[in-house]
Amino acid sequence: MNYQINMYDQPHEVLISEAEIKARVKEIAAELTEEYRGKNPVFVGVMRGVCVFFSDFIREFTDHCQIDFMSVSSYRGVHSTGECKITKDVSLELRNRHVIILEDIFDTGKSLDFTYNFILTKKPASVKIVTLLDKPARRKPWIDLQPDIVGFTIPDKFVVGYGLDYNEQFRNLPYVAAIDPEELHF
Repeated sequence: MNYQINMYDQPHEVLISEAEIKARVKEIAAELTEEYRGKNPVFVGVMRGVCVFFSDFIREFTDHCQIDFMSVSSYRGVHSTGECKITKDVSLELRNRHVIILEDIFDTGKSLDFTYNFILTKKPASVKIVTLLDKPARRKPWIDLQPDIVGFTIPDKFVVGYGLDYNEQFRNLPYVAAIDPEELHF
């Protein structure tokens, strides 16, 4: 089915503005540039939601680095299946490298915990987790993993925009918005 959807006509609440996102991404990149100066880190983006954050971040990082991507899936629609699987592995050798995982949202923690432990099997020198959004209210109690850097902590709402989607829609919004999927009009 081909939908013609204008998010601006859909009920939504802007949680984080485009300007706020740009400023925070710049701060995070400056912090990591200083921390990893001369270390040629590898930034690993967990696709697809991270695409916009990753692109903006990497242009603000001002030292040598390499980039790679992986894809981990546990969602079907808006619900997690509870089972994580790698649908695309990294291409670069990560042994003895400083790896920074860039993630769009740290929600239940299952996917990021799975990704983090998978990266550790590649024997990196270090691993750091940077997430644009942290939604601690949804964290599973058995997940001990914590992000090293958080862009924004958000309430327990379903969010779209800036790479995040609802059924592959709304990734291109320049801000993060909360929606109720039941209120959308297609």
